[in-house]
Amino acid sequence: MNRTYIKDLKSNVGQSVSISGWVDVRRDHGKLIFIDLRDMSGKVQMVILPNHTEAHIVAKDLRGEWVIRVNGKVNERPAKMVNKDELNGAIEFEVLSIEVLSSAKELPFAVNENVNIDTYLDHLPFTLRGTRPSSIFKVQAGIVKTFRDFFTSQGFTEIQVPKLIGDDAEGGANSFDVTYFKHTAHLAQSPQLYKQIMVGVFERVFAIGNVYRAEKHSTTRHLNEYTSMDIEMGFIKDHEDVMDIETEFLRKLSNDLKDSYVDEFKILSATIPDVPVKIPRLSLREAQILISKETGKDCTQEPDLEPEHERWLCNYAHEKLDSDFIFITNFPTAKRPFYTYRDEKDATYTKGFDLLFRGVEITTGAQRIHNYDDLIASMKEKKLNPEKFSYYLQAFKYGLPPHGGFGLGLERLTAKLLGIDNVKEATLFPRDINRIDTLLSK
Repeated sequence: MNRTYIKDLKSNVGQSVSISGWVDVRRDHGKLIFIDLRDMSGKVQMVILPNHTEAHIVAKDLRGEWVIRVNGKVNERPAKMVNKDELNGAIEFEVLSIEVLSSAKELPFAVNENVNIDTYLDHLPFTLRGTRPSSIFKVQAGIVKTFRDFFTSQGFTEIQVPKLIGDDAEGGANSFDVTYFKHTAHLAQSPQLYKQIMVGVFERVFAIGNVYRAEKHSTTRHLNEYTSMDIEMGFIKDHEDVMDIETEFLRKLSNDLKDSYVDEFKILSATIPDVPVKIPRLSLREAQILISKETGKDCTQEPDLEPEHERWLCNYAHEKLDSDFIFITNFPTAKRPFYTYRDEKDATYTKGFDLLFRGVEITTGAQRIHNYDDLIASMKEKKLNPEKFSYYLQAFKYGLPPHGGFGLGLERLTAKLLGIDNVKEATLFPRDINRIDTLLSK
C-alpha cells in the first residue's frame, strides 16, 4: 500500500490507507490507546482499539519520537468531537496494524517543552522537531523563496560566489583567516566584490549564501556566520533606486506571508507587517537631530546609530509614520566601505543607507563607486593597497555602469518578523563566539 501524507487524509474518509511518521503524543484511556502521529505535512489523532490485538500489543511499547508505519481506516469523528481549529479535527484514524521503523531512546524532555536558550541549542537535532522551531524555519524558507522569485521576476540572475577569498570586501577587518595551502585566505564577509564584477556581465544579479564576521560579540542580535541575501543592479540613478526595489520586495514578501504562513505566525503570536508604498527615509543627521530633540540626549556628533537609537527610530516610525520600517541614509564616508559612493553635495557623506525594522538594522546598502580612478583614490584614502584588489579592479578598468545594491540578513529579518528576541533562535545551527554546535567552553 502506497504512503498517504497526513494532510491528505481528509479526502480519504472511509478508505484504508498507510501513513508513516513520528509518535508526537501518546495517551491511554482505559484499554484505548490514542496517539498523535506527525509527518512533514501535519498531525492526526489515531486510536488503537483493544480488539485489534496485534496492533494493541505493539502500541503498548510506543513512546514519543518512535518512527512507525501504520495501516488503518480514516473515519469521521462524531459531530460533538469535531475540532474545526485542527487540520484533521473532523477525522480520526483507526489503526489496524503498526510497524516500528525506529525506536527512540529516553527523551531529555518533551519535544515542545519551554527550555532555556542554551538547553535548546545544545539539543537542536531534537528541539528543532518542536512546533515553534519548525514554524520559524518554514517561514524562513518562505522568505528565501519570495526573495528568489521576486528578483528573478525583475530580471536579476542568481549567482554563486566564493566563500574563500584573498581579501574581504571590508579590506581585511574582522575576517576569519584560514590556511589555504601555503597561503592565508579569508572567509568572505560578503559577496560584494563578486556582485559588482557580475554587474558587468548580467547588469542585475542576486546571491543567497553564508557570510562570516570575526566579531567578538555575545549579544542577542549578532552571529559570526549568517545568511546574506544580496542584490546588485546596474544603470541606477542613485541609492534611491536601490531602496525603491527593496521596498517592492518587502511588499511582495508581506503579501506572500499573508497568503501562505498565517498559521505559523499564529503559533508564534506574531503579526505580519504591512509595508507602505514608500518606506519613510531620514538622513543620519536628520535622525540624530530628531532623537536629540525628542529625548534630550545629544547624539548629533556620533558617526553612527547606537542600538538604543535604532529602537527609538523604529518606535517613532511605527507611531508617527505608520510604518514598521524606516530607511536611514547618508552615513559618514569614514564609517562606510571604500566602494561606497560619495554624496556630490558633501563628500564626507555617502549615498548609502541602512534599513531598520522593529528595532534593529536588517539591511545595509548603497550606490557604489563605478569610476576606476575614483575607486583607486578611495582605496588609498582608506589605507588599502589597490594592488591587492587588482583582480576586482579589472571590472572597473574595462567599464561598469552606475550601480548599487544591498545585503539583507536573513536571520535578523526572520527574528523580527516573528517577534523573536534572540537571533540565534531564528538561525538553524547558530555560530557565535561561544558556540559551534556545542559550547566552546565545554
